[in-house]
Amino acid sequence: MSKLPSLKNLSYLLALHEHQNFNRAAQACNVSQSTLSSGIQNLEEQLGCQLIERDHKSFLFTGMGEEVVKQARNILTSTEELLYFAQSQGKTMEGPLRLGCIPTIAPFLLGDLTKKLQREYPNLQLNIREDTTSSLLNLLRNGELDVLVLALPFDVQGNQSYLLGRDPFKLVMHKSLAENLQEPVQYNRLPDNSIFLLEKEHCLTGHAVAACELADSSKINPFTATSLHSLVQMADAGLGATFIPQMAIERGILNGTDLVALTPTGQQASRDIGLIYRPTTNRRQTFRRLAECIAGLLPEPLLN
Repeated sequence: MSKLPSLKNLSYLLALHEHQNFNRAAQACNVSQSTLSSGIQNLEEQLGCQLIERDHKSFLFTGMGEEVVKQARNILTSTEELLYFAQSQGKTMEGPLRLGCIPTIAPFLLGDLTKKLQREYPNLQLNIREDTTSSLLNLLRNGELDVLVLALPFDVQGNQSYLLGRDPFKLVMHKSLAENLQEPVQYNRLPDNSIFLLEKEHCLTGHAVAACELADSSKINPFTATSLHSLVQMADAGLGATFIPQMAIERGILNGTDLVALTPTGQQASRDIGLIYRPTTNRRQTFRRLAECIAGLLPEPLLN
């Protein structure tokens, strides 16, 4: 049997692909640039093919190099899962678990979820990463995260998912602005530029606009916020209204304000919450148990 490529050299290749720079890749791997370069050259010799085209100033990955990167990513991810499996001695809810969550869910879920997991599964080592949907999906693809909690619908890029529950939207505004409005709120009763939304990189904006059937763009204020807490502050100042998910309201985001939560227009004015994982994982039982834990914390659980 021929000698197999080392996991270390495969990791060097992935680092170079990610950073597109030998020096930065070497720093990420905590090795010298010459060590990383020779490791990739050894990998090419073992595989019998050119992975990178080099000259004295630049490099690019060959077509075969790109394919090897994909395979290497799967190999390293599977190896990590094997390690976690061994560390937990095959027990479903023990050992490390790397979870990613978006900013419009994380502050209103992870505190209760962490306490519940600590109480029911004290040997589970939960590591949390909060980021935007697109970034989290990249980290999942690269094997840097095990599972994600995202708002749906969204293109999950071929990954598997559990539908955990539904999170209704409320139209939140200062009580003085809500006095003469009836529910569900008709947007033509609101002034132009009176609805504040998050920046477009947050999927909640698209979900809220679509689910709440806000078709009149003249009602949307050009100001965009980076967090739900900023939107609440704008609304509490009496400047207009915004869409806030029910789970945030239940966790007290409106406490200490003069805001009221009204039912917006829309036959299904809500977002779905899903648990996303790679189709190649061997930890499906773990993720199913995690899904059950999370679903019980949502406003409208839907997990079958």
